[in-house]
Amino acid sequence: MSAPEGWMLVYLLNSFWQVPVIFAAGWIAARMARRSGPELEHRVWVVALLLQVLLPACRFRPGGLIHDIVGLVLRRSSGAGGEVRVAIGTGVTSGLSMAWLSNEVLTAVLVVYGCSVLYFAARLGWRMVRTRWMERQAKAITLTGDAMQRWERCGRVFGRTGARVAESDLIGGPVTVGVRSDVMLVPPGFLESIAEEDLDVVMAHEFAHMRRRDVVKNLIYEVLSLPVAYHPALWLTRARVAESREMVCDAMAAEAVAGSERYARSLLRLASLLVEGAPDKTLHAIGIFDANSFERRVMRLSEVRVEMRGTRRLLTASVCGVVGLVTCASALGLRMELSAPAPTAAVQDASPARVTIPAEKMDAVYKRPPVYPAQAKEKKDTINGPVVLDVIVDEQGVPSDVRVRKGLRSDYDESALAAVKEWRWTPYLVNGKHVTVSTTVTVNYFLGK
Repeated sequence: MSAPEGWMLVYLLNSFWQVPVIFAAGWIAARMARRSGPELEHRVWVVALLLQVLLPACRFRPGGLIHDIVGLVLRRSSGAGGEVRVAIGTGVTSGLSMAWLSNEVLTAVLVVYGCSVLYFAARLGWRMVRTRWMERQAKAITLTGDAMQRWERCGRVFGRTGARVAESDLIGGPVTVGVRSDVMLVPPGFLESIAEEDLDVVMAHEFAHMRRRDVVKNLIYEVLSLPVAYHPALWLTRARVAESREMVCDAMAAEAVAGSERYARSLLRLASLLVEGAPDKTLHAIGIFDANSFERRVMRLSEVRVEMRGTRRLLTASVCGVVGLVTCASALGLRMELSAPAPTAAVQDASPARVTIPAEKMDAVYKRPPVYPAQAKEKKDTINGPVVLDVIVDEQGVPSDVRVRKGLRSDYDESALAAVKEWRWTPYLVNGKHVTVSTTVTVNYFLGK
């Protein structure tokens, strides 16, 4: 199996369990951020969406960083000060063995996964093409009188004076389209069928989408989420992103039309006029009745809400950040890696007595940092550079033989040997059996000024 295929399998395996974990953490953080207003809640869900896409691709191991921090503290507590920096070449875990699956099965999994990504990409492309065609086929409207004054006022309030309005019979309610330009589409006769007060609400909400550039942002989110578009937990996250986005625009529009109560009443009247319901979901457009959350939005507008400000708001954002960091650290710490399966059943029974593995494929569970030679520091006879060690790790993950391949000086070599002999690794598996591993560790000595 090639390296790209292995990477795709690892990404798929980790996304399968990491995506729902991130959704759960996002739900907790969003609940805590709710009293701070819809903007912070929306940001929480956007960050959750990005983490669901990016975290399965990350190979950073927080355990290695923790060991380095502990080593730094120990050096400081032993009087070495902050002058010595010892960098050690280690690696990422090689975890879950997939020897029980044949190459044909793994290839089939990759084919199904690839087809799902292509399907969602093709669906997104079709929606974009259809929306663009709908925008071109729409009939431009020239507003006059009071409607024109209201449109221009909303444009000035939201800073989108170049926006246009047009009619299309392909939609059931007002929507915003356009990547390069701002266009509000409405069904034929819609503007004439609603009261002036409700017209303000529609215009304000769509102008809020324009100001936030929600059409462009939504497109970016959909493109980025293609690698995990198969996962139901991602669908839930995207629904929360859309819902919180509408609540943000509701808050902006309600402020522009003098109050949430008036705005909520207008939403209810508008909903009763839209016989055809929400806009067609096959379109890449954003409208006032998107996100399938109309009732929750009205209830949110009707709540007597005291928004947190200042220190309490900062504290809430900090707690949400801590939840995110803990989730990321946990997901990375439990990250799974795959070892390649044996090609045939006959070979599976015969594991090699020793294998040569690069340092980045070994998982060091304990590392004692080498100590910079004290006498060299006292005599100011110091040098900087690497010590390269050949290490034999037995079936229990214990170094059984450590030799200097490329030395720096005898005192530096002895310090590196003494430290690495106390290291411990996760036993390496080949065909489901622990084997002896031959690897190389590089210790870089550097004396800061």
